[in-house]
Amino acid sequence: MRMFERRLQILLDDDRYRRVEHVARERGTSVAAVIREAIDRGLPATESVRSSAASRVLEAPDMEVPRDPSGLREELDELRSRRP
Repeated sequence: MRMFERRLQILLDDDRYRRVEHVARERGTSVAAVIREAIDRGLPATESVRSSAASRVLEAPDMEVPRDPSGLREELDELRSRRP
């Protein structure tokens, strides 16, 4: 598990908070996790970090894919809810 080292306090208007809270509820995760993900998407990491991540993805072993993909959405949602 990733250890967080900095605390950040922000103020949001009701509309923004409701949107973030709605996404968190849908994913079964915290509001903080949704905001961290939004930061990661909006402010990408440096090129070396992205390159390293791409290498790890490309070097990862193949996964088994079920014949019936209907359960994949639930599996992806569960994995996403575990991200920091």
